[in-house]
Amino acid sequence: MLNIAVRAARAAGSIINRAALDVDVLKVSAKGSNDFVTEVDRAAEQAIIDILLEAYPGHGILAEESGRERGARHSDYVWIIDPLDGTTNFIHGFPVYAVSIALSFRGRIEQAVVYDPARNDLFYASKGRGAFLNDRRLRVSKRTRISECLIGTGFPFRKGDNFKRYLKMFEEVMVQCAGLRRPGAAALDLCYVAAGWYDGFFETGLSPWDAAAGSLMVTEAGGLVGNFTGDADFLHQRELVAANPRIYAQLVQTLTPYTRVIKAQAEAEPEAASAAAVAPTSDVGDELAQRWSEPASAAADAPVSPAGAPGADAAASPEAVAPEARKATRIRKQDIKVAPDDSRGGPARHRSPRGDAPF
Repeated sequence: MLNIAVRAARAAGSIINRAALDVDVLKVSAKGSNDFVTEVDRAAEQAIIDILLEAYPGHGILAEESGRERGARHSDYVWIIDPLDGTTNFIHGFPVYAVSIALSFRGRIEQAVVYDPARNDLFYASKGRGAFLNDRRLRVSKRTRISECLIGTGFPFRKGDNFKRYLKMFEEVMVQCAGLRRPGAAALDLCYVAAGWYDGFFETGLSPWDAAAGSLMVTEAGGLVGNFTGDADFLHQRELVAANPRIYAQLVQTLTPYTRVIKAQAEAEPEAASAAAVAPTSDVGDELAQRWSEPASAAADAPVSPAGAPGADAAASPEAVAPEARKATRIRKQDIKVAPDDSRGGPARHRSPRGDAPF
C-alpha cells in the first residue's frame, strides 16, 4: 500500500512540476476568500485517485477537491488526499508545496506519504516502522527549552477566522521561542517537525487532508501530535500542535486557553466556562510539563499512536469521542519509551543523491 501511495504521489508531482514551468497560464479559481484551486490541483487529484482505485477498488476516498465522490463510501480503508498542499505558494511561484497522501484504517492512520516535487524529497512512514526522508530515518529534535526552539505555524486566512485570537497565540509563543516560521504548507511543516528542523508546530483551521499524513510522520519520528488541550482528536478539531515530547508539553501549556473545545464548552455552560478557560493553563500545562520533568534521552522508538498522543485509539473519529473524553489526555511516563538516537543517523537534512532509494 505504501508503494502504491508513493507511485501516486510521484505521478501527481510530475503534473505539478510540468505546470510549475509556466504558472502564469494556469486557470485559477477561488473556493473562498484567499482559498484557491487550480486545474493542476484537480489533475493531480485525478491521477492520484485513479492509481489508488486501480490497485484497491474497494477502498474509500476523502480528497480535498472532490470529497467522497469516488471510492467505496463504507470501506474500513480510506485514502485521505491533498493533491497540492500550498496552492497559494504554487500559483505565485514560491516553491513550498507538496502532495500529501495518507491511508486510514478504521480511523487510524497506517501509511503516509508527503512528496515535495520542487526538491524531489519523499517523506514516508508506516505505522510502527518509523518515518523516513528518502533513505534516511527521521528523528524529532532533542531540545528541551522552548527558548531555544524554532517553531512553525500557519496563519488564519479564511473569511471569518478569528485573527485576534490567533495574534494573541502568536505573541505568546513568539516571546517564548527563538523564532517562528510560516512557509504555508502544513503537510511539509509536520514533516519538518519529524525531521527535527522545527522543534514544534501549531496551527488552527486545518482539515483532515492537511494533517493526516504529516501527523504519522511526527509520531513515527518520536514526537507527539494533539489539539491545544493535548487531546488526540486533532483531525476533526481544526487545531493542531506537534513537537518533540518536552516541547509539546510546553506548547500545550501555552495554547490550552485558546482551544475551541473550551470555547464550545463555554457557550454551552457559561458557569463552567470561566473555570475551564483558566484552569487548563495551570493544571493541564503543569501536568504535561511534569510528565517529562525527568531528563529524557532521544526520541521514542516505541510505536506511538498516529492520532498523536498515547491512548489516542479511542479518538479515531468525532463520533467515537464522548464529551467527557475531550479533555486533556493524561499521558503516563511508562507510555512513552525513550531510546538512544538511531545508529543510522539523526534527522536527514539533505536529500539522498538517489532521491527515492527505497522505491
